[in-house]
Amino acid sequence: MNSMTGYGHALAAMGAHTLNVQISSVNRRGLDLSLSLPDEWQRLETPIAEAIRKVVLRGKVHVAVDINGSTESGGAWDEAAVGRTLDQLATLARARQMKFEPTVELLWQVANAQRPGSQLPPAEAAAGPLLAAVHAALHALAAMRAKEGAALLADLVARLANLDQLLGKIAGRAPLVTAGYREQLLQRLRQAGLPLDVGDERVLKEVALFADRCDVSEELTRLRHHLAQLNEVLRSAGETGRKSDFILQEIGREIHTVGSKANDLTIAQLVIEFKNELERVREQTANVE
Repeated sequence: MNSMTGYGHALAAMGAHTLNVQISSVNRRGLDLSLSLPDEWQRLETPIAEAIRKVVLRGKVHVAVDINGSTESGGAWDEAAVGRTLDQLATLARARQMKFEPTVELLWQVANAQRPGSQLPPAEAAAGPLLAAVHAALHALAAMRAKEGAALLADLVARLANLDQLLGKIAGRAPLVTAGYREQLLQRLRQAGLPLDVGDERVLKEVALFADRCDVSEELTRLRHHLAQLNEVLRSAGETGRKSDFILQEIGREIHTVGSKANDLTIAQLVIEFKNELERVREQTANVE
């Protein structure tokens, strides 16, 4: 199991230059990839994206590539020019009645574009060192995601064991509900001055109808199967987050039905506890790749 949260970086020498590659990832339902590259190297986006897709299946991934180390590669950023460019963009946005909120990525792109005398090696020369640095950063990212994933798995396994225990308590209580209802029914009849024998056909019919309405045996069977299936999915290799989401939805529906049908205070309390723990599991699996 891998977490969707991670960070990796790598440095690589390229002549007089030093490449700095940083890759970060956070939670996202699918794979959302963004790259910040010097304009001269935009054609390298495709091989970089292909390398990332071989390692990362889900998450919002950002790749930032910076280069420094040589006076030929450009001087300091022209802060005044950067400010003028941002002011022009803000004026243009207001004229078109658009909201203008500069991001860090936009600031980096504008500042890099304003760097005087920027002369980077051509993309063909940069491809080898750059991709090597990307692979090294990806290795660090994957290691961090795997380490956090192991911690997530340990927590989830413990929570699934707790859910299984709660399910066992519900299953142990369920057979007692009908007997308890029969005793309550007879007691109410006696208090109303209508003493009836336990074997009276009318009593038996009412108890049978109640037993049918509050029977949760099928739901409990499906819940056991879903919990076992979820445990297996979480321990499997590859992408597990989407499968877990689906199984958790099914578990949520089944336990809701149990709470609606059981007609028993003790079971209702156990169902509430089950739902609370299930929500914690759902929150954790939101971090799983």
